[in-house]
Amino acid sequence: MTTTTASETWTPPSEFAAQCLDLYGLTCPPRWGTPRRPEFPSLGPRAWTVMERLGFEPMPWQKYVLDVGLEINPETGLFTHREVGLSVPRQQGKTQQILTVMTHRIAAWQRQNVVYAAQTRGMARQRWEDEFLVTIEGSELGNRIRSRKSNGNEAIIWTKTRSKLGITANTEKAGHGPALDLGVIDEAFAHEDDRLEQAFSPAMLTRAMAQLWWASAGGTEKSVWLNKKRAAGRAHIEQLWESGAHPSVAYFEWFAPDDLPRDDPETWRTALPALGYTVTEDIIRSELEKMDPAEFDRAYLNRTRKQAPPVDPNVPKLKWPGLADAKSRVTGDVALAVDVSQDRSTASIGVASQRPDGRVHLEIVDRRPGTSWVVPALVKLKQLHDPLLIAIASGGAPAGSLVDALVSAGITAPEDKARPHRGHLAVLRTYDVVEACGQFADALNQGTAVHLDQAPLTAAVNGARTRRVGDAWTLDRTTSLVDVAPLVAVTLARWALLIRGPAVLDDYDALDSVL
Repeated sequence: MTTTTASETWTPPSEFAAQCLDLYGLTCPPRWGTPRRPEFPSLGPRAWTVMERLGFEPMPWQKYVLDVGLEINPETGLFTHREVGLSVPRQQGKTQQILTVMTHRIAAWQRQNVVYAAQTRGMARQRWEDEFLVTIEGSELGNRIRSRKSNGNEAIIWTKTRSKLGITANTEKAGHGPALDLGVIDEAFAHEDDRLEQAFSPAMLTRAMAQLWWASAGGTEKSVWLNKKRAAGRAHIEQLWESGAHPSVAYFEWFAPDDLPRDDPETWRTALPALGYTVTEDIIRSELEKMDPAEFDRAYLNRTRKQAPPVDPNVPKLKWPGLADAKSRVTGDVALAVDVSQDRSTASIGVASQRPDGRVHLEIVDRRPGTSWVVPALVKLKQLHDPLLIAIASGGAPAGSLVDALVSAGITAPEDKARPHRGHLAVLRTYDVVEACGQFADALNQGTAVHLDQAPLTAAVNGARTRRVGDAWTLDRTTSLVDVAPLVAVTLARWALLIRGPAVLDDYDALDSVL
């Protein structure tokens, strides 16, 4: 049975990838990226030359970002974008990119004020002195600068233009003083508020060619400013493709959705634009082997690292990873089940089938927004796979509202629930669901279940919470940390397969003996 779980992330139109390939030879375009307007001039090629003179060969992704980020509006002669956001995994050449932008600025214009900020002033000073200054001094541009290292007055000064590159602290007072032409906020994941941006903005108001550049790999749930910027950047790009209107913000994000396996090189190729240039698959594989999985996801797949949820003692989630089997497939008779999230924003269809080794295969076969698609999907699945039963919870469960529509579509409940026929609807009451939950927990503890490690289902297991029903328990949609409908769906499907399914088979056996 083919898994059709929809990615919850947006994808750009195909012409965007074609443009990236045609213009830059970029085979790993960002998931969210501002497209180049070829009819607009750009200072990007000049910045490429600066990067080369710094000693780096520009990679396709760097050329693309520089070309778009330094695009000029032909009507005004000013930069098209006042803000440029770059969210890219670690070890992809982000530091080279930032240094190129800053060096290009102080080399190309007179009396420019460029300020760099990192996690702290100490970190900014270390990068400024140990990386930026050392790189420029060691390049063919070294004879064009002089440096000032006194504490609090640090600057790389381009002697011909008298423009300077300095540093600042991550405080409300950052950027106060002279007008600011280029502000760069690095390692944005470490910033928990927007104080730095709020400090930079007033200093840039009177500078017609001012830009704010920020850059970072993925952060955590505490990375408030970065997460806000990423959400806004994604919205800008999606709206751009929908309306055709270009905002004053350029945004670029390389990202691997959660439903892509972290150990698959194909996943790496969607998120790592420097793969094959400055990093290799062997290097990434080595990082995967030695790093915590969640930190690998943050650093190399650009996913936001979420705080590990507290353990619910009723859900044996520590058993779940050991039951993953990527090669497992549906075999023989199946039972289907549907469940709906508490806010009705999504619905999930699960399947259970018993393998020849006796273990029960569990899988989410469909998950989409809303509920209008559920009944037609179940009708089609019934026609394709002739399930033993289709299970659904009633008794106050969100999916209970779909029962009448399913019956109207020909998926009916048996008159005698103890004697169902193939394809009948199995409606679970509260005590049935409680029984199904207990049996599911036992299956995990005993190792009699297998799954494909699908992201929505694994997330539901990790974030599930339960509530007491008498001396037993059931899954609790209200207190769970995520949508647990995928977990409920496979739990009900397993129950229908093993508890009610034999009655269907027994009934058919009896008919065979008569006929």
